[in-house]
Amino acid sequence: MTSDDVGAAYELVAAAQHITVLTGAGISTDSGIPDFRGPQGVWTKNPAAERTSTLQNYLGDPEVRREAWQHRLTSPAWTAQVNPGHQALADLERQGRLRALVTQNIDGLHQQAGNAPDLVLELHGTMWQVRCWTCGIEGPMERALARVGAGDPDPHCEVCGGILKSATISFGQSLDQTVLARAEAAATSCDLLLAVGSTLMVHPAAGLVPIAAQAGAKVVVVNAQPTPYDDLAAAVVRVPISEALPALVVERSP
Repeated sequence: MTSDDVGAAYELVAAAQHITVLTGAGISTDSGIPDFRGPQGVWTKNPAAERTSTLQNYLGDPEVRREAWQHRLTSPAWTAQVNPGHQALADLERQGRLRALVTQNIDGLHQQAGNAPDLVLELHGTMWQVRCWTCGIEGPMERALARVGAGDPDPHCEVCGGILKSATISFGQSLDQTVLARAEAAATSCDLLLAVGSTLMVHPAAGLVPIAAQAGAKVVVVNAQPTPYDDLAAAVVRVPISEALPALVVERSP
């Protein structure tokens, strides 16, 4: 069954006691961070920009790295604030019903909203750290961006001289298997999977939906556009996320 009725989805969420949430870029658009594949998405408007997110291009082409660093320097995510959608998921945790919050986002807004870092599983890493591709050392993104702002268009590792990259997962790069295993465990042990703001086109993240459904969990999808897994959902909500989530997770009166 699919439904655009928030009320139907609310009944499913209200009945669930162990909820795993999967979030994508759509939950952060109301914070001023554009998504990638939506009608106004970064890659929809400028398909060439996707090349900076491909590992082979990033490592092999200094021009791609310079372009990527300029995108990082001017990203709206650095000043973005949490929105009601993020706050609703923090409320869900405070209710004691959040099994895990699996996110494809790299912006850290779930933690800023109040979700416990140990419950937030960042499948695609974080933009707040950098990692050297050669020696593996990590450090704050802020320091690397300061070097870019001071005139270094492609800052390298200060320890070994290797290529610096944000601590995010690019196309062609393997996910952290420990994080992925925890996400899959959360999908198989929940009674409801709430997929929010994700096109559900990027795997293995999208594969958590059928994993949860096959394990017996109900699935609720909240997304502006159709997804490949809408047919597995017990309810599909097209209402804007910042409106839908607060309505979905509000506790039922005794």
